[in-house]
Formats: sequence, C-alpha cells, structure tokens
Amino acid sequence: MALNPKYAGQIFSSGIQPRAVHTLELYLDYVCPFSKKMFQTLYTGILPTIKEKYHGRVQFIFRQQIQPWHPSSTHTHEAGIAILKLSPDKFWEFSNALFDKQTEFFDVNVVNETRNNTYKRLAKIAAGVGLKEQEVFDLLEIGDKPKPDGSLNTGNGVTDDVKVLVKINRLVGVHVTPTVLFNGVIENSISSSFSTDQWEDWLRKNIQ
Repeated sequence: MALNPKYAGQIFSSGIQPRAVHTLELYLDYVCPFSKKMFQTLYTGILPTIKEKYHGRVQFIFRQQIQPWHPSSTHTHEAGIAILKLSPDKFWEFSNALFDKQTEFFDVNVVNETRNNTYKRLAKIAAGVGLKEQEVFDLLEIGDKPKPDGSLNTGNGVTDDVKVLVKINRLVGVHVTPTVLFNGVIENSISSSFSTDQWEDWLRKNIQ
C-alpha cells in the first residue's frame, strides 16, 4: 500500500535513504464509461506534464478493477495483464487504445461471439500499439480440450495474475469505478468529471 511521504521515516531500508513519493491509485474498469472519462483526461492532459511539474514527487498507479456485472470486463483486463507480461512499457498506451474502443466490448457487442473471438479483437488492439498480435492471443486463448488430469477449467496464460490482482483490490474494499486512493486513503474529492484544470488545481494543492 502507498505511504504518505510525511511518514517516510517508517521505512527501514538497508543502505537506502528513507524516501516516499505521493501516490495516486486509480481503480479503473475498461468497460466503465466513467473510468474512460477519467483516464482520457489524465492521459492527454495531465500525465504528459507530470515529469515537468512534479518530478520525483508523485506516481500514478492504474489498478485494474474487474467489474463482474460486465462479463467482458474480465476479458479486457486479461488483455491488459497480457501486455504487462509482454511489454509493460506499453500498458498505458494499450489502455488508452482500449478505452478508445470501449463500446466494442459492451454487452450487446460481445454477446454473440465466442470468448476466444473477443480475445482476438483485443489482441488486434494490442498489435496497434506495437505488440505482436499472436503473442498476446497465445496468452489469452482458452483451449477446447481438458488438461491431462481431466480438469475442464483450464484457464489461460494470465489466469493466475487475475487472481492476484483481484485479491489486491479486495484487500482495500474498492467497489465502484473509478475510485481514487491518495497515499493509501480513498480521495472522494476527485471525480471522473474533473477537467484538466481541476486536476492541475488539485495537484497544486496536494503535491508538496
């Protein structure tokens, strides 16, 4: 969990000067319209200037929040995990590309296709930001034959990672998306409707 910089003295690190930075954790779902709104404002209007204005003082963490009432939420986040495994430096760029095509993964647009066909479309989006489409699909594909031991819930190449991310999010009890944590505490003043100017004002007041 993130640590407020004013409590940096709580850190014991052998040979390293105790230091902490402010952390904003963004709990976002790829098929949540409000998550898309927050992400795109940050991605285009705030993140490009973070290094310039707040160098070494703040970090943003994209927490993947699967919302099970959107069945395709799991599939889209599996694709995000695949990118983290194959090319983590492309994760934010892929997320932006996926949010651009968000409605293509709403219920009406996935109900009549197979799970693997959904994965193929996600892999194609990944290819658009520079990953190898087949490598992404290979991590996502669900086989149609039992495992040698006869088990039928075979999962895919990111299933174990999904379990870890879900466990992390359950530990902090996040439910709605988007939810923002500032230094480990829910920050209710930040809204998905924040404009670039509102974000800049909030950062100015809170990042010292």
